[in-house]
Amino acid sequence: MQAVGKPMKIYSTRRIPPEGMEILSAAGVCEVSLWDSDEPVPRSDLLRGVQGAHGLLCLLSDKVDAEVLDAAGPNLKVISTLSVGFDHLAIDEIKKRGIRVGYTPDVLTDATAELTVALLLATARRLPEGVDEVKNGGWSSWKPLWLCGYGLSGSTVGVIGLGRIGLAIAKRLVPFGVKKLLYSGRSSKSYAAEVNGEFVPLDTLVSESDFIVVSCSLTPETQGLCDKAFFSKMKNTAVFINTSRGAVVNQEDLYEALSGGHIAAAGLDVTTPEPLPTNHPLLTLKNCVVLPHIGSATYSTRGVMSALAARNLLAGLQGADMPSELRL
Repeated sequence: MQAVGKPMKIYSTRRIPPEGMEILSAAGVCEVSLWDSDEPVPRSDLLRGVQGAHGLLCLLSDKVDAEVLDAAGPNLKVISTLSVGFDHLAIDEIKKRGIRVGYTPDVLTDATAELTVALLLATARRLPEGVDEVKNGGWSSWKPLWLCGYGLSGSTVGVIGLGRIGLAIAKRLVPFGVKKLLYSGRSSKSYAAEVNGEFVPLDTLVSESDFIVVSCSLTPETQGLCDKAFFSKMKNTAVFINTSRGAVVNQEDLYEALSGGHIAAAGLDVTTPEPLPTNHPLLTLKNCVVLPHIGSATYSTRGVMSALAARNLLAGLQGADMPSELRL
């Protein structure tokens, strides 16, 4: 049992936005040990720092497996991750040990949906190419087909995974004049009516869509979902966007599809690995826009995520209801 009055130890794997740190500090029930950097904690430091911790505050980049849980020891009551995704957590091992998990869904929905739309437009209308042409002197006289891309008006958009974020993306795309919105996933959704979404088999979505947006969770079923067979069914004028998880896409197959002209363009906010090596073949292609996983990167969103992660952690330590608990 924790001695009365003795603060509980929290290990944080990263410097997080101040909103969360202020909440932890004000609570007066915990002592935070922090990897004081914006860069990921080295594995050896993580294993050392987590020893004896009652709570662990982590990020997507921290692999929390049996080795980390063993290093923490029996005091560990709660893990709070500053993310909506949790594929970095060894859920079976965590459940076995009776550890509670907090995460940050909902709060990053709008920011991620906005970024997805921005990435889709930038990719479809070839904005990064245009910026480069202005800078390198390629902009000369007006030419009828120079830097032509693809518009949303009258198009068919397919969303793979119409969850919270998928629906938010769809709501933002419909006003652009999208003619038809298709979606695919485990089951049809009643709220799809809000965007006149039509539930179709994946093959139908892939073959009929002008734009394909991937916003599903990473599961054993979705790992490598977007592969050679997937891309071969797409229109050669179609644009592919992924803001979910990098491992949903077979990047070698995507490269072949883009370089061979089987699809028009791709925009990625997530890759495997992250960061993507600067010599990766995808980065040689003009028709592939790659962002550094910034879906939730607004000041307000990251602040709210930090505060929620802190509240989840404190609630777990005190045996109370978490604002956002992952049900294991």
